[in-house]
Amino acid sequence: MNHESVKEYYGDTLQTSADLQTNACCTSAAPPDHLKAVLAKIHDEVLAKYYGCGLIAPDHLAGMRILDLGCGAGRDVYALAGLVGEAGSVVGVDMTEAQLEVARKHEDFHAKAFGYTQKNTEFHLGYIEKLDDLDLEPNSFDIIVSNCVLNLAMDKEAVLRGVYNLLKPGGEMYFSDVYADRRMPEALLQDKVLYGECLSGALYWNDFENMAKKVGFFDPRVVEDRVLTIENQEIQNKVGPIKFTSATYRLFKIEGLAPSEEDFGQSVIYQGTIETAPDIFTLDKHHAFKTGEEVRVSANTWRMVCETRFGHHFKFVGNWSKHLGLFEGGMQHCPFGGESKADAPSSGGCC
Repeated sequence: MNHESVKEYYGDTLQTSADLQTNACCTSAAPPDHLKAVLAKIHDEVLAKYYGCGLIAPDHLAGMRILDLGCGAGRDVYALAGLVGEAGSVVGVDMTEAQLEVARKHEDFHAKAFGYTQKNTEFHLGYIEKLDDLDLEPNSFDIIVSNCVLNLAMDKEAVLRGVYNLLKPGGEMYFSDVYADRRMPEALLQDKVLYGECLSGALYWNDFENMAKKVGFFDPRVVEDRVLTIENQEIQNKVGPIKFTSATYRLFKIEGLAPSEEDFGQSVIYQGTIETAPDIFTLDKHHAFKTGEEVRVSANTWRMVCETRFGHHFKFVGNWSKHLGLFEGGMQHCPFGGESKADAPSSGGCC
């Protein structure tokens, strides 16, 4: 498989989301109310060319600088542009000129729709595996998002390395993608339709997590996941017993995160001050913090809220003076419902 095949599929074969042959590149969850209001302002042509598999709008976005990898016609760029406000900005990168042509055509429309005096978006033609080739400043983005695109990349590790380089310390990659429960056979990797439908390019989830750790994103966190049902018998026959899931991950650029869940007797208290999460703030699939409730957490979780944009929305109880061993219940959960015990102990950093 190569870039030209993917560009052909998304530039010529697919004209609208109705042309998709499976439900892999579809977002099933209903957006929250604050996102619905923004999506209602997005141009119809942009919405018609949306091929995402999840919602990539995390909490606390006001004023943030965001990069969208594989932005396509710009649906997510414009949704995020409406959420970051005029003080924030959103940059989109895509390799398909036809998609970017649609995105760029509607920049002024969306600036006016959001009530901004000037646009807060920009688009770059390029490959997400070669982010260093683009005019983007290292350590300059608060958040990098991607919606069902990493599976289409030819060199996925190169994408993650580029992302790590572009994120500010404490920044995060928040993205949705398709994963498989095993490694893909070579014959399926060469199938243009399966690759274009976000299936045969899907990483085995454990390979992805190890790849993320290799480039510096220790302790990947699953935010949410859903089983994909292909609903196309011809394609189902091709993939056979392979199971697929759509999962949203968040990867934090925090130097020195431990490879396992360590216990220092620490707790956090969410103050309910994030506008989009007044009652409960969800960090990941296993951490939903209720306002005012003190919650025991591992060292890594402590740092994920302390050393990121979420820090001033929490109170922190405890310190690093006494190590109590592995955090009880500190498990690493895969997006297929399985789980494995955390790795060997290692000391964490300090907030």
